Amino acid sequence: MYAFSDVQRKNKPSDEVTAGWKTWQEKNCQSCHQLYGLGGYMGPDLTNTASDKGKEYMRSFIRYGTGKMPNFHLNEQEVNELLAFLSWVDKSGRSKVADSLVHWTGSYRISKR
Repeated sequence: MYAFSDVQRKNKPSDEVTAGWKTWQEKNCQSCHQLYGLGGYMGPDLTNTASDKGKEYMRSFIRYGTGKMPNFHLNEQEVNELLAFLSWVDKSGRSKVADSLVHWTGSYRISKR
């Protein structure tokens, strides 16, 4: 039997966060976006967008799309759930990888120590 640590219990995702994660997966968001530097490279890494840009900034992109990002016609609940998921991810750590360290193939350039 698996036992959750105190940290895991404290940071357990809510039902809203879990629903947002499901939408993230169903809409294949990771094919264009990254979390923690992992995912596609057509769109930006969204790990810390909630704290860097704010939820209302994110809401407009998610709700209406852009020239590059399609409008997925999400309803208000799905938008809120996706924002909850991305906000939950944001609180888990920082992910800033300099563009100069990302190879055109999507892998990172790691210097030898």
